[in-house]
Amino acid sequence: MRTAQVYAIQKYARISPKKVAVLMDLVRGKSAVEAERILKFDPTKAAKLVGKVLKSAVYNARNSFGLDETKMYVAELRVDMGTSFKRGQIVARSRFNPYLKRTSHIIVGLSERKAK
Repeated sequence: MRTAQVYAIQKYARISPKKVAVLMDLVRGKSAVEAERILKFDPTKAAKLVGKVLKSAVYNARNSFGLDETKMYVAELRVDMGTSFKRGQIVARSRFNPYLKRTSHIIVGLSERKAK
């Protein structure tokens, strides 16, 4: 029997999904304790945001489902594109130069490893 995954989601994080995706392979599949340690020492903004979501998922699993923190691992780690803020600047000859401020939805799913 497989245990249900416990999720935590942060929507509309003010960072581009491409910047978060670079960090994902570092943590996917690792134990929750090891993933938290890796993210703690990564200096990027993406690591800080993913670390918060991971910590929230660990608390959800421990308090709501009674899972053991030492047996948990990052089963799913996903980033989806959120809405983009459309902004721009007036440049030479009264032209408009648009740029997008992208947002992300960060999804962390934890599961518990079974003892062999």
